[in-house]
Amino acid sequence: MIIESLEITDVTAEGNGVGHIAADNGGSIAVFVSGAVTGDVIKCRIVKVLKSYCFGIIEEMITPSADRADRGCDIKNTCGGCVFRHISYEAELKIKGDIVKNAFTRLGGFPEDSFELLPVCGCDETDGYRNKAQYPVAADKDGRAVCGFYARRSHRVIPCDDCKLQPPVFSDILKAVTEYINKRHIAPYNEKSGTGLIRHIFIRRGYHSGETAVCLVVRKNCARELKPLARELCDRFPDIKSVTMNINPHNTNVIMGKGIEVLAGSEVISDIMCGNKITLHPHSFYQVNTRQAERLYAVAADFAALTGNEDVLDLYCGAGTIGLSLASKAKRITGAEIVPEAVESAKKNAADNGIANADFICADAGQAAKHFSDEGRKPDVIITDPPRKGCDEVTLSSIVKMSPKRVVMVSCNPSTAARDCRYLADNGYRLEKVCAVDMFPAAGHVETVCLLSKLKSTQHIEVELKTDELDLTSAESKATYDEIKAYVKEHTGLTVSSLNIAQVKQKCGIIERENYNKAKSKDSRQPKCTKEKEEAIVEALKVFKMIT
Repeated sequence: MIIESLEITDVTAEGNGVGHIAADNGGSIAVFVSGAVTGDVIKCRIVKVLKSYCFGIIEEMITPSADRADRGCDIKNTCGGCVFRHISYEAELKIKGDIVKNAFTRLGGFPEDSFELLPVCGCDETDGYRNKAQYPVAADKDGRAVCGFYARRSHRVIPCDDCKLQPPVFSDILKAVTEYINKRHIAPYNEKSGTGLIRHIFIRRGYHSGETAVCLVVRKNCARELKPLARELCDRFPDIKSVTMNINPHNTNVIMGKGIEVLAGSEVISDIMCGNKITLHPHSFYQVNTRQAERLYAVAADFAALTGNEDVLDLYCGAGTIGLSLASKAKRITGAEIVPEAVESAKKNAADNGIANADFICADAGQAAKHFSDEGRKPDVIITDPPRKGCDEVTLSSIVKMSPKRVVMVSCNPSTAARDCRYLADNGYRLEKVCAVDMFPAAGHVETVCLLSKLKSTQHIEVELKTDELDLTSAESKATYDEIKAYVKEHTGLTVSSLNIAQVKQKCGIIERENYNKAKSKDSRQPKCTKEKEEAIVEALKVFKMIT
């Protein structure tokens, strides 16, 4: 099926353009087109039709969008990495800002005017910014080892040793490794048969230090074959301070196994983050864009608003980089992380930088939060930086129980961040600010920092007291209509009427005066309170202890 003229009106986080065609029922069906840009007018071939949407490919470009830009890369259409390399960076930032906004307003259910959405924090370096890369290794048709990236939605390796997102030295190291294993006839791993040795080549480089680590992920121990390569790499590249071997014998999508064996140099390298020396183990989590991570942490620090007297809990702390960047501004920092090597790195990082007010424990974030909550700990600020799946309910419920003044949530997934913020907002917190930080130019991901503040149960509000709005029940004597209106307006931005409040109070079993509950005439119809306003009023009634 050919669509002769399709206008692209939007772009998804996956980089697919979105257009619409008429449906048989009189409505419309969305068409997702890879590589299309908002403003394009294209001739489109439909290649897959589902119940409520379909997929197409560009058959002919009729009118190109003004947002189109060639940012280089020969494999951008086949590699699964960069989804925005065909558009200008300005257009990419707008798309990412809209992704974050839509996540919080549509998925999280937060009205646009109920929180402050800050401008997207763009990246100065849109190429060569990554400090880490993990390259799968496979055999080409001639049986020779090649490395690169998986094609989108597959495990087919697209050869590439000069990715635009990586530092140029990574390309030289990759070529040296593949030349060596081909010369020595060391077989690449074959996923289907489970044979071969070399699975992945993992490279990490300290942005500020320049120290570089190479980790070779293998199916079984082959240290004897790889030690000459390790020495050769150290001799050829003076910045390489660590060459290690990681054994992963399992048929799995997980890249690395548990054990690390040093082939040359040290097991770790170091870098500088926010002025602190950071020790990095191959298993350590470390933001891949160092310069932009420092900006991200600056936003988190601004949201945390530390004065030097706060007890701070840092969940999903990794190597402790966020917590350590805040240590000089806090009374106490406690980090929790499930990866033992990362915890050891965090402890070493604190010691190396003379930071005495930070400690770290090895525990799942949810269980750590529950432990602190059960202990009765009351941190002033809690910082979370969870993986893409977000926080689990144990973590969130424990945060609520600990009742910190502020929660600063750092997330690489706006959708799960919006979901988790909704949970906290439904349990006594107000979403104050959201800031998108572009850590991954050209890629589809965007980092988000959120500030949530604890709602105060008692507030001093100036009101004009009207006796005709006072009833004699003990529940209603706790707050007037004007107080409830003021509270809802301040904390949600919604304007509610006395009728709205009366309807909700009646629904909650609070006795109301008759004139608020009945229409003025027999035939008139009262407007119903919206669900959004009802939830806001219920929250106000709980705060004023009129209901439980």
